[in-house]
Amino acid sequence: MSASESNTGPGSDPGSEQEAKLDPGTAEELEQERAREAGGAAAIPVVDTESRLAKALQQTMSSSWTVSVGAVLLAILAGSIMIAFTNEGVKEASSYFFARPGDTLVALGQAIGGAYAALFRGSVVNVQAPDFLTAIRPLTETLTYATPLIAAGLGVALAFRAGLFNIGGQGQMLMAAAAAGWVGFGVSGVPFPLHLLMALVAGMAAGALWAGLAGLLKARTGAHEVIVTIMLNYVAFYLIAYLLATPGLLQAPGSNNPKTPPTSESAQLPPLLGERFNLTWGFVLAVLAVVGVWWLLSRSSTGFSFRAVGENPRAARVAGINTGSATVNSMLMAGGLVGLAGASQVLGGVTTGFSSDIDAGIGFDAITVALLGGSNPWGVLAAGILFGAFKAGGSTMQAAEGVPSDIVLVVQSLIVLFIAAPPLVRAIFRLPDPTRRRAPKKKPKATRNRKEAAA
Repeated sequence: MSASESNTGPGSDPGSEQEAKLDPGTAEELEQERAREAGGAAAIPVVDTESRLAKALQQTMSSSWTVSVGAVLLAILAGSIMIAFTNEGVKEASSYFFARPGDTLVALGQAIGGAYAALFRGSVVNVQAPDFLTAIRPLTETLTYATPLIAAGLGVALAFRAGLFNIGGQGQMLMAAAAAGWVGFGVSGVPFPLHLLMALVAGMAAGALWAGLAGLLKARTGAHEVIVTIMLNYVAFYLIAYLLATPGLLQAPGSNNPKTPPTSESAQLPPLLGERFNLTWGFVLAVLAVVGVWWLLSRSSTGFSFRAVGENPRAARVAGINTGSATVNSMLMAGGLVGLAGASQVLGGVTTGFSSDIDAGIGFDAITVALLGGSNPWGVLAAGILFGAFKAGGSTMQAAEGVPSDIVLVVQSLIVLFIAAPPLVRAIFRLPDPTRRRAPKKKPKATRNRKEAAA
C-alpha cells in the first residue's frame, strides 16, 4: 500500500487527506516544516553563517604582518613613556598632580605630541617650510638613510629564507666599501657611466666573496655561519683599519689620518632630484634590488631551492637539491646585496673620503629591518623606510623638543625585542595564533540524533 493510500484510511484526519492530494514536492516541504517546529530528527542541517569578511579578518589578524605592526606600536608606546619621564614640563606638573591633575595630562600631551610631531616634520613633510622643495626635503632624507638599510636588509632576509643567519653585514659592508672606494678614487681616465659601474661591481663582488667564504665553510665543514660571520666582522674591521693607516693602500696621499681620498666624480652616484637634495640614484638601485629578490624567491627555480633548503634541508636533499651549492649561492647573493649597501655609502653617501666607521651600524640595523619585514622583499622595503624615518627625524626631535635621540635607538631595540617574541605581541593585542588549530564545530543535536538512529 502506498503512502497516499494509507493516509486515506479510516481514522485519518482531514489534514492528512488534504496532504495526500498535494504533489510530492509540496508534501515534502510541509513535512520539513513540521519537523523544524517539533525540533525532531528530520530538521534541516544548520548552515555555516561565517562570512567571507570574517574569514579574511581572521587571516589578517593571525598574519605575521599584524605582529610586526603590533611590535612597532608597542615600541612607540614605550618610547612615549620614556619621553614623558624625561620631559621637564611633565616632571614639574606631576609634582602637584593631586592638586591639579589636568596640568599633568596637558604636559604629557604636549611632550609626547610635540616629540612625534617633530619626528614627522624631520622625516616626512615639514609643514612649517616656506616652499614645497623645503617641505619635502625631510622625505628625501628618509629615503637617503633608507637606501643602504634596504639593500643590506635584503641580504640578511635572503639568507634567512635559505635557513642561514647572516650577521656579517658589518664586515661585508666594510670590504665592499674598500673595494668600491679603491676603484672610485684609484682608477682614472674612465668616463662616468663605466667608472660608476666598475665601482659598483667591485663593491658587490667584495661583499659577495666575504659572505661566500662563510657559506663555503658552512657547506664544506659544517661551521656555524653565526660564529664565522662574527669572526669575519672583526677580520674585516682590523683589515680596513690597517689599509687606512698604510700609505699607498687606502690612506689619502700626504695625510696621516686614517681616511681615503675623495671619490672621483665619474664614479659618484648622481643625485636623483637635483643638487639640492642628498638623495641619489642609489635608492633606485635599492628598489630594483627589491624587485629582483622578489622575482628570485617567488618566480625562479634557484629561489625555490633556497626556500626549500631553508624550510627543511633533509627533505630538500631527498628531493634532489644540492644543499651545499644552495648554501654557498645564497650567501654569495646575500653578500652581494650587502655589498651594494656598502658601495652606495661610498659612491653616494660619503664621497669626500671614508674611514673605518663607514658602515655606521647599518650591518646590524639590517638584521632588525629583515626581521621587521618578515624576510619578505616588500616588507624589507617598508621596514627600511621606517628606520630611515627614525634616523632622519631623530635629530629634528632632539633639536626641536629636547628629546634625547637615544630614545629612537631604544625604540628600534624594542622593535627587535617584540619581533623576537610573537606570542607576547599576540597576547597583548589578543591576536589569534595561526599555529593553533581551531576546534571542530559540534554538530547540531538533531543531526547527531538522526545519525545515531540511522546506525
